[in-house]
Amino acid sequence: MSEQNNTAAQRGQQNNQKGGTQDLNQLLKIRRDKLADLQQAGQDPFVITKFDVTCHSTDVKQQFDALEGKTVTIAGRMMSKRVMGKASFCNIQDKTGNIQSYVARDSVGEEAYMAFKKMDIGDIVGLKGEVFRTKTGEISIHAAEITLLSKSLQILPEKFHGLTDRDIRYRQRYVDLIMNPEVKDTFIKRSKIIAAIREFLAAQDFMEVETPMLVSNAGGAAARPFETHFNALDEDLKLRISLELYLKRLIVGGLERVYEIGRVFRNEGLDTRHNPEFTLMELYQAYTDYHGMMDLTENMFRYVAQKVLGTTTIVYNGVEMDLGRPFERITMVDAVKKYAGVDFNEVHTLEEARALAKEHHVEFEERHKKGDILNLFFEEFVEEHLIQPTFVMDHPIEISPLTKKKPDNPEYVERFEMFMNGWEMCNAYSELNDPIDQRERFKEQDALADAGDEEANHTDEDFLNALEIGMPPTGGIGYGIDRMVMLLTDSAAIRDVLLFPTMKSIKE
Repeated sequence: MSEQNNTAAQRGQQNNQKGGTQDLNQLLKIRRDKLADLQQAGQDPFVITKFDVTCHSTDVKQQFDALEGKTVTIAGRMMSKRVMGKASFCNIQDKTGNIQSYVARDSVGEEAYMAFKKMDIGDIVGLKGEVFRTKTGEISIHAAEITLLSKSLQILPEKFHGLTDRDIRYRQRYVDLIMNPEVKDTFIKRSKIIAAIREFLAAQDFMEVETPMLVSNAGGAAARPFETHFNALDEDLKLRISLELYLKRLIVGGLERVYEIGRVFRNEGLDTRHNPEFTLMELYQAYTDYHGMMDLTENMFRYVAQKVLGTTTIVYNGVEMDLGRPFERITMVDAVKKYAGVDFNEVHTLEEARALAKEHHVEFEERHKKGDILNLFFEEFVEEHLIQPTFVMDHPIEISPLTKKKPDNPEYVERFEMFMNGWEMCNAYSELNDPIDQRERFKEQDALADAGDEEANHTDEDFLNALEIGMPPTGGIGYGIDRMVMLLTDSAAIRDVLLFPTMKSIKE
């Protein structure tokens, strides 16, 4: 067996075997031989179609006083086994945790006990027995019946060293979930976080919807899309980079509060906070503005943390963040003035902005306008300081093609981004609903695309038609669900909160 073709478990086992004295191929052959013997004896575990479970391991432990002396049925993966003549112990792991079982020949019968002794670590078993506490005080199950439900033909990583190689963990998440309980806990919390979001929004009368993933015009964000071809219609299509433009169409149609949680796809690099497919939530509410979106966001983050973690104080990488107190609100101009010492209220021309950028060693491109340079200052000098929940408001129009202008200062728009831990957590607008203004902004984006900007938006005629039908004043926002999960689970990288993150293929 080549190293390339070894599974994570095999490689982990190879690395952990003392002195390399055991032949992995022989160990694997033994397991297959055991399966063949079972099948020849008419005891093929793979023909079993169901097994009735009455309890999970954690239920037994938490409800011990009520269950002591009663018979329960559990099922799970055998993670350890200690054979001692006529009586043995094994540990069974299910979705909630693990529990010890006492397996005695006199209780299960000689034939069943011999079959148990041949079972391997990793096998999936069903067990029926009486709940009791051992002399050492451990809650256990005294087995009366034990059934092999599925034969494991691979070898789990050796328990002491575990599965620690991150690349293998991401590629073979199924082994990671078996060997690392904290990983399973992270994904259980992820599910609870999304459930809490839905619960919060349902109470606010929002309607969950679904919009297309395959689109002819991938708009609504500054990102390079993935492209594909639809053979049936002989048309080039793109994977969506945003949820925005279709959700706004629904606002036009009279669905006043809508949201979607779904995957979006951006043809960009991989790092600790970026994966080319990730989970985005966008919501839109008619008859409100970006201030309404700030209030909703603050209340939602607070609600989700309390619901899932039981507290509004979270700790990420040793840094404490308080969701319980009012979130700070600051304009982008004031934030740059505070942390960079540059006041863009006093910058009136592009030449002045470029001169300041050169003076402060901020790199810019020839296409960048004054508002772009303000944003570059913000990224360079401000973001890292925004640890506590902070709304950064009033972005320059150059970087906000879908946002309403501020009536008293049309160089800026009614937009905010929320930051925590130096990360952008969400992006929100008072949505642009003027179709004439929107067409002009699309023209500017088309010009950027023609000049080689692969992340620029393109004119979407159907969306413009929807705006011409009429869209009410609307507040909208997009949340990076994966980053939210990272913060609430203290996870170091986005790959730690994606069950199956994007990985470079291994060449055979």
